[in-house]
Amino acid sequence: MSENIKRINRELKFKGSILEFYQDTMEINGDHTAVWDFIHHKGAAAVVPVLEDGRILMVRQYRNALERETLEIPAGALDAADEPGIVCAMRELEEETGYRDDTLEHLITLRTTVAFCDERIEVFVARNLTPSKQHLDEDEFIELKAYTMEELKQKIFSKEIEDSKTVAALMAYAVKYGC
Repeated sequence: MSENIKRINRELKFKGSILEFYQDTMEINGDHTAVWDFIHHKGAAAVVPVLEDGRILMVRQYRNALERETLEIPAGALDAADEPGIVCAMRELEEETGYRDDTLEHLITLRTTVAFCDERIEVFVARNLTPSKQHLDEDEFIELKAYTMEELKQKIFSKEIEDSKTVAALMAYAVKYGC
């Protein structure tokens, strides 16, 4: 922590299945305090699944926080804080798309909302997809569709894709692989 800012108390206000909400009392410059919100997230992983023809598989699913469906790359929370991101990414790829890839490549690491949350998402690329079987959770309804990178860029700039992990992952993929 900065020498001018010191946490003097952290109080758990709510504990959910993937989030813990805290109120931190911070000492600022040694002369006053402030209360800051802090959300602890156990972490997540995501994957950019690339078909042989270069199209990228995307999932459309309902997101309660936005009260609508979103178009995203496959992703999910770690089963435990110490689960390797690549293990989670492999699981989520198969669960959501019905494809496997045992040779995922690390693409980027994201911190989604650094002002108040410590969520970390490891993003991988799957370029050796083999058909398997989708394993959706009972409350998960996913529509799967493949898009070209050009179509996905248009969807980002037209605001159809707003999910930060998806935007960052797709743009990083486009830069790294020249598409």
